[in-house]
Amino acid sequence: MSSPAHDARTQVAAAARRLAEAGLLIGTAGNVSTRVDDRIAITATGTVLADITPDQITVVDPHGTVVSGTFAPTSELHLHLGIYRDFDAGAIVHTHAPKSTAVGLVLPELPVLHYQQLPLGGPTPVVPFHPFGTPELADAVRAALPGKQAALLANHGAVTHAATLDDAVEHALLLEWACTLFLDAAIIGTPRALTTEEQAAVTEVVQRTGYGRPMALDQHR
Repeated sequence: MSSPAHDARTQVAAAARRLAEAGLLIGTAGNVSTRVDDRIAITATGTVLADITPDQITVVDPHGTVVSGTFAPTSELHLHLGIYRDFDAGAIVHTHAPKSTAVGLVLPELPVLHYQQLPLGGPTPVVPFHPFGTPELADAVRAALPGKQAALLANHGAVTHAATLDDAVEHALLLEWACTLFLDAAIIGTPRALTTEEQAAVTEVVQRTGYGRPMALDQHR
């Protein structure tokens, strides 16, 4: 019989496999979680994410105590727990996606080159380097996230969060796309970022027209 915890484990495993298929999770590098009430389903450490199964997803409480599963949770557990504690997040994705990692090697932040980046909260900050799994990294990421749905980690990777697991995955894919766009444009010259005024103008159009949401014909008048 299905339960919220079982469903969450199934969804996290499916999300990890999707991200691996897209090239954002390689081997055992990266982690995914979702929160259901006061339980967090999170990928286990050392698992090959392209092949991960629901039984390789561990369920913990908000303090990190394992309540279900037979594998130790990811080494980035405290990064996830801290974001859940400080932000209204329902899911978190941490990748070592190649283009996102490349941008984090060079820039202090990823500017807004295209209006599709706006759901990420504008420019994406690059968090200073700290070793993986450390309290210092978890603290630095949380400090960078107010008002943001994503952060790049210097010489490491990227983190996205959202209210739902689907949206956290979409944010990770969107961030990788934006980083690819930056790198492609930089081959030609210096990429031109949207100004704050241009970003605000796009936001106004989105709010006025409902852009990006399915809409019946009688609404689109």
